[in-house]
Amino acid sequence: MENKLAIVIPAYNEEGNILQLITSINLFVPNNMIIAVDDSLNSKTSQVLAEYTRDNLKLISRKQKLGRGSAVFVEMEQHMQYKFDYLLEMDADFSHNPSEIPNLISTIKIENSDLVIASRYLKGSKISNWPIRKRIFSKIANRLCAIVLSSNVNDHTNGFRIYSRRAIELILNECEKIADGFIFLSEIIAQLKLAEYKIIEKETDFKNRIRGESSLSWTEIHSALIGLMLIKKSIKKSIKK
Repeated sequence: MENKLAIVIPAYNEEGNILQLITSINLFVPNNMIIAVDDSLNSKTSQVLAEYTRDNLKLISRKQKLGRGSAVFVEMEQHMQYKFDYLLEMDADFSHNPSEIPNLISTIKIENSDLVIASRYLKGSKISNWPIRKRIFSKIANRLCAIVLSSNVNDHTNGFRIYSRRAIELILNECEKIADGFIFLSEIIAQLKLAEYKIIEKETDFKNRIRGESSLSWTEIHSALIGLMLIKKSIKKSIKK
């Protein structure tokens, strides 16, 4: 029997991309359920999705910017109500290539793993159109993750990844949602590693859609470090249970 796949796409003002992305996903993995979590303050993205006529789309419109991590967590909670075997998350802006999805699916099946990450920091991976400040921040963030969490994972912060059903169960039960964004992604990895779940990284071709160059500040780095310390504290508390 074919395994069932759910794909969650957090969306914020993505009315110009979302239908094209969904069409592309369906070309590479036609048997899926796509869940779009729209946090746009306006209704444009939801209106575009309302015109989509296929029955493999579920729309969650929250009408406020609650964050990417929150969007994925909400979908994980809903995911457990359905009989999906795997959950894949990806960005809505084509920085994550839908053509890579079949490889992620086959890897998690063949390797019987719990999390497969499309890792930007493997030798065979490529990064395009990324402003230098953003690249530096990502490098620093991932280095901090590796040091603070004593982790051998190369890319803690890329949101292009696929989870097993049992991984989602653990995330819902153990993750404290310490912070949103890449800190939540890092917390997931820390909890799965603590439980000795199998994590694999695969090469990816990451193409950033430039929306203006992000400023790199020590405040951002400081906040990230605090978040990682909180994750480490949470992990220590879990070990003592």
